[in-house]
Amino acid sequence: MAPTIARFPYDAPRARIGDALLEDGAVIVEGALSAQVLAEFNTELDGLIEETKAQERLYSNSTITAFFGANTGQVASLASRSAVFRREVLCHELNVALCDRVLLPHCARYQLNFSNVMLRGPGAKAQPLHRDDGIYIYMPKPEGFHLELASMTALGEFTAEMGATLIAPGSHLWPEERQARPEELVIAEMEPGSTAFYLGSVVHAGGANSTADKWRRGMHLSYCLGWLRAQENIFLTTPMEVVRALPREQQAMLGYAIHDAIAVM
Repeated sequence: MAPTIARFPYDAPRARIGDALLEDGAVIVEGALSAQVLAEFNTELDGLIEETKAQERLYSNSTITAFFGANTGQVASLASRSAVFRREVLCHELNVALCDRVLLPHCARYQLNFSNVMLRGPGAKAQPLHRDDGIYIYMPKPEGFHLELASMTALGEFTAEMGATLIAPGSHLWPEERQARPEELVIAEMEPGSTAFYLGSVVHAGGANSTADKWRRGMHLSYCLGWLRAQENIFLTTPMEVVRALPREQQAMLGYAIHDAIAVM
């Protein structure tokens, strides 16, 4: 039987979504971002993307450059650059509910790990299959102990031909060295505003864009346990004047909070 990813409407009970996420490693929630928020976010992103195109793409090493690949683009550090992201996405109630379910059993609080908008243009090749929590190569990963919760939100058309995300359901239960076969991958095609949530241990990749003239636009977002070092150095990327103007909940999600586990001992 071909693998599938469970799909839920936005108003589905959070417990049902969380159950499926922990069992299968991935779920899709339709309409996770409202049409109004999606429109406001895309309008803001249009200017940021044009700004990005004019800049030289620099990565820390050749491996990361190859990982993102040619004819792709990014708008990184969304908390520092997008008012809509800070206001509507960073502490979105669905993100919080699923982080509470997946991450909170293993930490006193969780935090934003990484945020960017990922663009895949015509001719872009598929990414290598990978697990997001692979950045923590020195951290033992006992079964059922999740380090990250990640997601990809369709900000426009998100089809197989445009490079929709490839996900291997159930791969969070595989041995670390296990590779996914093509028939084990599901193409996470989605309507704009829908989100694929997946555990950090799930095998996945950005797909190949085989179109002649279409760019895929998706927002990658991940949260991690509060006692881990976040992948993005938010303390340097987000100006202090921006942080000071945020509500306390958002400041804490950016890491401006003590990780005090005494209360849960």
